[in-house]
Amino acid sequence: MANIIDGKIISNEIKEELKSRVQQYKDNGREITLAVVQVGNDPASSVYVGNKKKACEYIGIRSLSYELPENTTEMKLLQLVDELNNREDVDGILVQLPLPKHINEDIIIKSIRPDKDVDGFHTQNVGALAIGEEGFVSCTPSGVIELLKRSNIQIEGKECVVVGRSNIVGKPMALLLLAENGTVTVCHSKTTNLKEVTKRADILVVAIGKPKFITKDYVKKDAVVIDVGIHRDENNKLCGDVDYEDVFDEVSYITPVPGGVGPMTIAMLMKNCVKSVEQNNK
Repeated sequence: MANIIDGKIISNEIKEELKSRVQQYKDNGREITLAVVQVGNDPASSVYVGNKKKACEYIGIRSLSYELPENTTEMKLLQLVDELNNREDVDGILVQLPLPKHINEDIIIKSIRPDKDVDGFHTQNVGALAIGEEGFVSCTPSGVIELLKRSNIQIEGKECVVVGRSNIVGKPMALLLLAENGTVTVCHSKTTNLKEVTKRADILVVAIGKPKFITKDYVKKDAVVIDVGIHRDENNKLCGDVDYEDVFDEVSYITPVPGGVGPMTIAMLMKNCVKSVEQNNK
């Protein structure tokens, strides 16, 4: 039977640690500030933005909220990002994705100053991760590493398989596991014999966007399974990319959905906000 890796408990530990660091800055007259920009009112985005604001409030980070209409032009959004880039009282900038189709996400991401890019999506930060230099790391994969470490799961020397190669999760996840001395394989939609590859994994990270896709046939006995996906099943219940019930008795550790990776993403965003001040102080 699997041990459940509780992302709520671990994310709360991180938030408590950050709370005291933020208070130290406040005691020295320094308020940490995150600017959150949302274009349109996509329901999922609104939930995420609301959760980020709550986390800021809890930790003591000031949040500035910019809620722009769906028809906002790309130029208008670029002007706002430029203004926030130049504001000395703004430490981190987050533009909530996805953006409306008429706005080029790549252009917007690249317009954010790398030292304020707390999402870790800017090419400069991604490049720094690739060569092992200091920078911001995408929040979901860095949250996965924290889940593993704080659950005392050894990464070094382990066979690690990442299913999914997105720029936001799959690729940075592979780089982070490699940085922890894991032996890493990345699988994707063109991978042949997927089951054979995933069954080799001591640590299996799944981020493919297909509900309940990974069953026990894909999993090695006593593997650690991290499920990054989030969907609604046929009964409108939240589920992940992994068929949780099916694999539960096969694995040694597993993250639930909800309550696994999700809470960690926001905790790591908060950590990046604090890091932005520490980096700039250096």
